[in-house]
Amino acid sequence: MYDIIPDIHGQAGKLRAALVNLGYAERNGAWYHSDPRRHVVFLGDFIDRGPDNREVIRIVREMIEAGTASAVMGNHELNAIHFHTTDKQGPLRPHCDKNISQHASFLKEFPLDSAETKEAIAWMRTLPLFLEFSGFRAVHACWNENDIQKIKSLTRNGVMSEEQLIKAANEKDSLFELVETALKGPELALPDGLSFVDKGGHTRREVRRKWWDGRAVSWRDIAVSVPDLSQLPDKKLPESVLASAYPIDAAPVFFGHYWMSGSPLLQAENALCLDYSAGLDGPLVSYEARPGEWRLSLENLRVHS
Repeated sequence: MYDIIPDIHGQAGKLRAALVNLGYAERNGAWYHSDPRRHVVFLGDFIDRGPDNREVIRIVREMIEAGTASAVMGNHELNAIHFHTTDKQGPLRPHCDKNISQHASFLKEFPLDSAETKEAIAWMRTLPLFLEFSGFRAVHACWNENDIQKIKSLTRNGVMSEEQLIKAANEKDSLFELVETALKGPELALPDGLSFVDKGGHTRREVRRKWWDGRAVSWRDIAVSVPDLSQLPDKKLPESVLASAYPIDAAPVFFGHYWMSGSPLLQAENALCLDYSAGLDGPLVSYEARPGEWRLSLENLRVHS
């Protein structure tokens, strides 16, 4: 059986509590289940926001090395790689106030250019962009089949090379959009020059889309992370958008990233977001994926306080 665990964001206490709740125990630095067939799948975003980045990384790494877990890269790991990697023009991710603020808790534990920081970043580079199992899929933000097939053809089982990681920071490179979609999710430009104000007070002209929702017919239906949907047009979506939702007959996919709130629910019959803001004051939510029972069920969700 697989235990799917999403965005942890430096909250080692929440991670340890969840592992204990699920029946795992720590032995010689790594966490094991009494049933050797139990395996954790982490959905990325191990760092930033919370105070215990080092401990979260240690737990995840030890479990992967012990064979009791697998993990995908999150956008915060990608951002960290780019923040701590330079080329002739400087850091691949600018060291501006906004980016430093978002990365502050990690930098407090992992200062720029320290040996420990370089080693942690080197480990992050080994994380794949996606994982596929016999009955389900895992990705941090979005599974777009065409994009995933392109990533497969370009990378080694979803793991980017050093050259590709650099290309993924270049908006002019074709790899940039593929990686952005997988780790940050797709966005749609609003029609007719329209915009909305996000929860941070910033004016946005693009909306994150519910790529998993094949029932959405309007801009208000398809938008996610918009504080006031009345700011969006109540107009029908273009046919090209309606046709690009995650297929209902595709394998179940687990993802995080979207900071859901309220009671956990299925996004679709075969799509489930597990991120309920554990990085701040929300619970860590996991899912027990059982071989032979791949149909998603709310009964398999576990909410860890």
